[in-house]
Amino acid sequence: MINLFSYNSTNKHKDTIKKINKIYENIKDYPDSLLAEQTKKLEDLAKSPKITNTALLIEAFATLKEAIFRATNLELFDVQILGGITLNNGNIAEMKTGEGKTLVALLPAYFNSLLKKKVHIITVNDYLAERDATLAKKIFSYLNIEIGLITQTTTSQERKKEYRCNITYITNSELGFDYLKDNMSIHQDDIIQQGFHYAIIDEVDSILIDEARTPLIISGATKVKKEFYKSSEKVSKVLQKNTDYNVDEKSKSIILTSKGIYKCEKILNIDNLYDIQNPWIKYIINSLKAKELFLKNRDYIIKDSQITIVDEFTGRVMTGRRWSDGLHQAIEAKENIKIEAENKTLASITYQNLFLLYEKLSGMTGTAKTEEEEFNNIYKMNVVSIPTNKKCLRKDMPDLVYKNEYIKWEAIAQECLDMYKIGRPTLIGTTSISKSELLSKMLQELEVPHNLLNAKPENIAQESKIILEAGRKNTITIATNMAGRGTDIILGGNTEKIIEQKIKKYIREIFDKENENTKKSLSNIQIESIIKKIKFQLKDENNGQIIDLREIYKKLKEKYTKSCEIEKNYVLNLGGLYVIGTERHESRRIDNQLRGRSGRQGDKGTSRFFLSLQDNLFRIFGGNKIENIINNLNIDSNTPIESILLTKSLDSAQKKVEAYFYDIRKQLFEYDEVIHNQRKAIYKERKKILTYTFTRDCIIEYGEQTIKEMLNIYFKNKRKEEILKEIIKLLNIKTNTNKLLKMNSSELKSYFNEQLRISYDLKEVYLEQLRPGLIRQLEKYYLLQQIDQAWQEHIDKMSLLKEYIGWRSYGQQDPLIEYKNEAFNLFINMITYIRQTVIYLIMRSRLIIDI
Repeated sequence: MINLFSYNSTNKHKDTIKKINKIYENIKDYPDSLLAEQTKKLEDLAKSPKITNTALLIEAFATLKEAIFRATNLELFDVQILGGITLNNGNIAEMKTGEGKTLVALLPAYFNSLLKKKVHIITVNDYLAERDATLAKKIFSYLNIEIGLITQTTTSQERKKEYRCNITYITNSELGFDYLKDNMSIHQDDIIQQGFHYAIIDEVDSILIDEARTPLIISGATKVKKEFYKSSEKVSKVLQKNTDYNVDEKSKSIILTSKGIYKCEKILNIDNLYDIQNPWIKYIINSLKAKELFLKNRDYIIKDSQITIVDEFTGRVMTGRRWSDGLHQAIEAKENIKIEAENKTLASITYQNLFLLYEKLSGMTGTAKTEEEEFNNIYKMNVVSIPTNKKCLRKDMPDLVYKNEYIKWEAIAQECLDMYKIGRPTLIGTTSISKSELLSKMLQELEVPHNLLNAKPENIAQESKIILEAGRKNTITIATNMAGRGTDIILGGNTEKIIEQKIKKYIREIFDKENENTKKSLSNIQIESIIKKIKFQLKDENNGQIIDLREIYKKLKEKYTKSCEIEKNYVLNLGGLYVIGTERHESRRIDNQLRGRSGRQGDKGTSRFFLSLQDNLFRIFGGNKIENIINNLNIDSNTPIESILLTKSLDSAQKKVEAYFYDIRKQLFEYDEVIHNQRKAIYKERKKILTYTFTRDCIIEYGEQTIKEMLNIYFKNKRKEEILKEIIKLLNIKTNTNKLLKMNSSELKSYFNEQLRISYDLKEVYLEQLRPGLIRQLEKYYLLQQIDQAWQEHIDKMSLLKEYIGWRSYGQQDPLIEYKNEAFNLFINMITYIRQTVIYLIMRSRLIIDI
């Protein structure tokens, strides 16, 4: 056991943890009824000015520690309490795999809910959200705290209810889309979110770093431009790499050469490919990107005759997600699949700016220290490494580097054969579906049984079963991008999961037997529900069989706990789980995630990377330096090189890549911050209109502001009569312009403001006669309609501005400063346009209502 207090980073929390444990010892004797009263007692204490936050936290953490013990029979370690304190302080807790992060998140969640703050616990997928929420419901049932859960299948009405719970589990994408939808609502009752108080992000590096460059977009379809995509696809096939265009794999961009430009113009029969009136360049570049940079079975798969994106970090398919700016359509054209309509952006936000909306933000992950600078600079969060409860015994072996890629794969296959023969469980992490299938074929030839886990639908269905087996003896598992799967591989097998599988099979068999004649069947959802009732001791008055199944569950637990323990010891004697990396990732953090699958909770384990000079990292970022080192050693192709100098060169290459992508994310953040501030201003105005009873005041304010702006133009243009006529037309009034030409600034302003109010009063009387309350509905309709329409057009303009602003650097101008200035002007123009259009529409509306 590690002495927690020997770590300097924990010394300042030593006394707090001791006090929590002392109160916990007292609470242990409470009956369930008294424990349940703790929440009310602590909520009342929180209102008292006499109690400090630290004192309340100590009471809350001790209370929850006991609730966790009663619900799960697990007693929190001191390092887990330290993790909870770290999260509560708005930091990132770096906790290794298997250290119980799921339970750690509950500590600050409970404490902040006592302060009447809505808490969101954010996970990377629906499975984890549901799994963690189920466990939390069981624990918090002892403390009268409501747990909410939002997944893709949750309806709007249900979402409203779930957001009102003390603590809500939700995925990052559902949270973002709900935020955008709320800010597109046309009625106050349609708003479902309750504000952004405190968020705890699980796998925080995956969400805030890996997904930082991907905006969440709500879009509407536009017209399909098939001919452009198909013609561009044909052109891309004619163009030659390194002659007509160059590929920059580092920045994932394509640059046409002068020869390529001439060839395109000749094929398309146009004068200037880069003419602003000419649409072709965007389509050509996208077709070349589809050809060179986006590969089938790596970046996407074809599922149900559709291009389905594969997440490069988790290896999961992203159903329903599409690449933007015409790239998805270019890939559809490449694969000769039906080209869907391009989308027009109606609303968007990046995760960077979404999570900065929270008053307090924290996160947890197994790997964050390498990105500490970014977390600190952008999110103002420190990374705190939490010591493991037991010392990590995993051995990270030096990399083996081969000259030739195929020889590398042969060496990996041979290593798998050796491990299979001795019975040691081995996990091989691959970077693409095609690579995982290559290794799978090699293992088939060597007659090595193995499990294959990648983004292909037939393999995804087996995911839980494959992970369940991954820590058992004689098991070889190939997984694409295993790192981000949020799973815990248990040596000897996961007792709980094995029992669940057996119970599921038993339930299905019993049900099928009883319903032999009716041919009824149980769905997976119904079976999962029964399992939860058995496992978590949930009440079910309608089903007497649940009690019987609980007895079977208990007996199975005794049996498999024993057999799994025997198998675990067998595997430990072989050295524990062996993790093989087949390629170094662009980020050291992803490599560390893969390594971290081995050596959980003090288990033995080993990790090793098998590499070749043809791997992407060497090829794109390593330069000639590493190749020269190997060539100087004069070793034959079949012999791997194991060298400290080589490892240092690789680490250096990875650091360069990390710095490169950090700069891209930082730049994206700086640019996106501009539109984010505009978004906040627009959404604030929108919310004010939605919740405002006196929208008349808003219309009058818009009118007076418009009059002021137009009069400023009038006096700047030396009293140009046309501008006065525009104001008269806008306000829908009749007056003599000769009289107005003689007035000064303040007289004109007073006159027009008075005419605006008189004219509006008459309009109100007219509409109220048609239908009482109609004017208020009309005001709200025009205000929201014009704001939404103008904002959508503004998003398009900002996107174009961002695309061409980079060229300003060639004129010795700072593109970011230029972008900010032009974005400000665009925003002011949009606001002016909204005001003028709303006034024009409402002052000139003529409605006839059929009675």
